[in-house]
Amino acid sequence: MATTKITVNSNGSLKVEGDFEITDKAGNVYGLNGREIVSICRCGLSKNKPFCDASHKGHFEHEAIAFDLPPKKQ
Repeated sequence: MATTKITVNSNGSLKVEGDFEITDKAGNVYGLNGREIVSICRCGLSKNKPFCDASHKGHFEHEAIAFDLPPKKQ
């Protein structure tokens, strides 16, 4: 199985790369036309949601720094 990598970009999108598919809540698959890398909007400003169109430039701030989540609740 191929790996899917998601990168949280500072002040921007989620970059998704590898072997993946994206579906809507009904399970319908978005046609990615062979793309192996897409960017998903985090700011809510994209006119092409769920995909990023760079509308976030200057309107969204989040410094992406990795951290450990607390333990799962039992």
